[in-house]
Amino acid sequence: MATPEGKVKVAVVKLLNKYSVYYFFPATHGYGRSGVPDIVCCVKGHFLGIECKAEGKNMTALQFKESDKIKAAGGYFLMVDGTNLSELEKGLKELTHVNEKDNHKTLPL
Repeated sequence: MATPEGKVKVAVVKLLNKYSVYYFFPATHGYGRSGVPDIVCCVKGHFLGIECKAEGKNMTALQFKESDKIKAAGGYFLMVDGTNLSELEKGLKELTHVNEKDNHKTLPL
């Protein structure tokens, strides 16, 4: 049986797949870093970090710190606990309908 947080992750992944979002679950051991979001995404060239929580649970101080770093760098961050999946879907709709000419696909190296 899936944990409450696991059920949230399944629902989030369904939405990410619906909008053809590139995503992965980062490893936080070894060379990884603690506090990073559960799911890291690229939506039409925009960075999105998603932290999944069971309903009623909150992020740790380290997770808040990482979310602040992501936003300070110009990325998007959302904590999803199952009660706000519609907020994630609204954001995905907006980001996936970004004008193609504004989509940055290569770096000028």
